[in-house]
Amino acid sequence: MSGIGIIATLRVQPGKEEEFEGVFAELAPAVAANEAGNSYYKLFRTGETGVYKVLECYDDEAAVEAHRASDHFRSIGAKLGPCLAGAPEIEKLAAV
Repeated sequence: MSGIGIIATLRVQPGKEEEFEGVFAELAPAVAANEAGNSYYKLFRTGETGVYKVLECYDDEAAVEAHRASDHFRSIGAKLGPCLAGAPEIEKLAAV
């Protein structure tokens, strides 16, 4: 099986967790509805306050690029920025 997995670690500013989760709740359904090459896109809280992980699964590199270039990611995703305490850490994995 081919495919690309991504684990994005996002650190949110103190007190902005609820706002961040609300924006992500808009983004996730837009990804599901508009990205045929994405099969999984879900936000998880970690045990550390304000630290989240997004687990993502794409068919191929083209699907990853389509996600980054999509209107919904650019518009809704831009609302996540003011909540973040730094740049996301992205880990890219190859499916086996």
